[in-house]
Amino acid sequence: MRKAFALALLPVLAALSSPSAVAQEKRQTPYWASISAGKALMRTGPGKNYPAIWLYQRADLPVKVLEVYPSWRKVQDPDGTSGWMLVNLLSDTRTAIVRGTEPRPLHEAPQAGSRVSFRVEPGVVGRLSECANNWCRLDVAGRGGFVSTDHIWGTNPGEKF
Repeated sequence: MRKAFALALLPVLAALSSPSAVAQEKRQTPYWASISAGKALMRTGPGKNYPAIWLYQRADLPVKVLEVYPSWRKVQDPDGTSGWMLVNLLSDTRTAIVRGTEPRPLHEAPQAGSRVSFRVEPGVVGRLSECANNWCRLDVAGRGGFVSTDHIWGTNPGEKF
């Protein structure tokens, strides 16, 4: 009986000792993440028994994590829709989506007067590598530049990293 009890506890102890599980539990909400899977379901509650409300087919889409529940995260997407996703569908990779109705310039330096490298259309998703003074470096398909945080969704006002 003791052996069966000990074997039943092994998965629980392994999960508790996992550095990623412990780190995720200690994060303060809200925080930023991105969808890591090519397909990810958003559900009405934290369990597979809850109905799916959205199917996301866009890896790297930024989401804001609002609540943490053991294997689930309540997230908000760029359009403001909230629901629950399995934690293994999310990544800590910082990304952002370009907002607005017209192409936005990506500059060579984090200054409005610097040379424009190229322009990105609204809805384009890129990876963030640094943010400071209301500018972020956004990398899109191997090309990068600095964009004003007013033109993206995926960062907090004044955030620096």
